[in-house]
Amino acid sequence: MNDISDAELILVIGSNTTEQHPLASTRIFEALEKGAELYVIDPRKIRLTDFAHGYAPIEPGTNLPMINAMIHVIIEENLIDEDFIKNRTENYEEMKESVKDCTPEWAEKISRVPADTIRQFARKYANTDKAMILFTMGVTQQTTGVKSIRALANLAMITGHVGRPSTGINPLRGQNNVQGAGDMGALPDFLPGYQRPEWPETKDRFTKIWGDFSCLRGRNIIQMFNLMEEGTMKAAYIVGENPVLSDPDQTHTIHCLEKIPFLVVQDIFLTETAQFADVVLPAASFLEREGTYTNTDRRVQMIHKVIEPIGDSKPDWEIMVEIMKRIGMDVSYESPSDIMDEINVATDIYGGITHERIREVGIQWPCPNKEHPGTTILHVGEFKRGKGLFTVNDFEFLGDQRSEEFPFLLTTGRVTHQYHTGTMTRKVWTLALEYPKGFVEINTKDAKELGIKDHQPVRITSARGSIVAPAMVTDRINEKTVFVPFHFAESPANRLTGGQNLDPIINIPALKVSAVRIEVE
Repeated sequence: MNDISDAELILVIGSNTTEQHPLASTRIFEALEKGAELYVIDPRKIRLTDFAHGYAPIEPGTNLPMINAMIHVIIEENLIDEDFIKNRTENYEEMKESVKDCTPEWAEKISRVPADTIRQFARKYANTDKAMILFTMGVTQQTTGVKSIRALANLAMITGHVGRPSTGINPLRGQNNVQGAGDMGALPDFLPGYQRPEWPETKDRFTKIWGDFSCLRGRNIIQMFNLMEEGTMKAAYIVGENPVLSDPDQTHTIHCLEKIPFLVVQDIFLTETAQFADVVLPAASFLEREGTYTNTDRRVQMIHKVIEPIGDSKPDWEIMVEIMKRIGMDVSYESPSDIMDEINVATDIYGGITHERIREVGIQWPCPNKEHPGTTILHVGEFKRGKGLFTVNDFEFLGDQRSEEFPFLLTTGRVTHQYHTGTMTRKVWTLALEYPKGFVEINTKDAKELGIKDHQPVRITSARGSIVAPAMVTDRINEKTVFVPFHFAESPANRLTGGQNLDPIINIPALKVSAVRIEVE
């Protein structure tokens, strides 16, 4: 986070930073006050564009062509960091060959970003010493999500913007412990510490800690709901998640939750998802428990209990321990500190992080032992895999596109006044005053053609379903593009998105690109 303040150039792509990550955006403004330059790639004129030195009004779903075109410009104009490429990377020639035809003019036809703007972005990024890339789900939640991230890695490596202060490609986490959840194995294909279950050393390590355990890879959310639909999955245990509002194709999600024989939901409020549960386990809030969070910059921080859990609620770890005991497991965790002691043994990146060390100030992993101060910057001197791998990321259209029936593209996101699916924030009446039931942002020219006035209820329809929301007529969004926040159960954006349009590599749904039509209600 501190590195953002000291950057000389900040490239923001697919991130409405002021509304989704206010602490990070504060650091961006600090950098601007010191003379940094800001470049923004987004289909909406988000607040950051008011302060930007360059703005690329990109077509939803076309990040990859623009990134590849920037790489093409940097190579063609010899703005590369030859020493970095030679000493710290491999597969450069193959990547170079793959972008030889990715000219700015080619990218302009796809992305609608002017070729001159693409050249400006490429030259500025390559010629600035301390240049950072910040991105979020506007990049990842597309059918080209993985390829786009790999292309950003290519962009950073050809310019040597990795492993130094105020450089790198930096994912901003949308919730306070997303990073920590991934670190601890809340992913279908990893055990804690990003250790693959099929690696022999992983099997040996965790057998010593846990005894016999499953070494099979799990299923992701999309696959799990498909298994519910098929009748293969007989039970589900949902902890702190509200898929009825957050997952694609709401109609399909609700159908699966109604169909599955046994559903347990563990949460602090009765969410839209919990209303379908056979059993609800009341969890304690962050104020009622001890433990740690790991934030965007890998900093593991303590949380301290302020009040005792209210009513029958319990901290998540206590609920899970009780379940483990009831199914016959021999467990003896007495506190979150005991669990952290096990984490120290299970994963090297947390090896030296204890509650005693972080009681006042957090530590950034990797931290392999108790004498280690933590790691501020990753990839200094060498990548974990040795040399950085350049990849080939060809672009092809997958998923929804505009058509005569659905002439608009829908993209989704958040607003300042609400948090994720509103489980907590929609309980606060003052926050509801700004947007009581959501809205749909539509370009002024499009609204005029359709006869839509500001605040007028309109129906938004996709191949999956339809919702009604008040129109917000504005010039801050591209023509033939609309935006709907996903916080609101009254106008659920994810009733319109599809679980069939997936990134083919890791099955992330294309939540940010859905074809829709707009009609006066």
